[in-house]
Amino acid sequence: MIKRLLGACLLLATAILAIGQQPAPPKTNLKVGDAAPDFTLPSTTGEKIKLSDFKGKKNVVLAFYVLAFTGG
Repeated sequence: MIKRLLGACLLLATAILAIGQQPAPPKTNLKVGDAAPDFTLPSTTGEKIKLSDFKGKKNVVLAFYVLAFTGG
């Protein structure tokens, strides 16, 4: 009984420490509706693509699949 209680307290303390160590989101001056800053990302073929390559196009959709192909 005491071992279970001690284990539960240790688990709770570990969870609290993990939550407290989450990094703060980056500071930004961007607001909803502002133009996105230019950035470069690799395409699925390895080619470098910049956001500015799409300037003048009607819409740009950027989709992230964070856990894709990770088994998670």
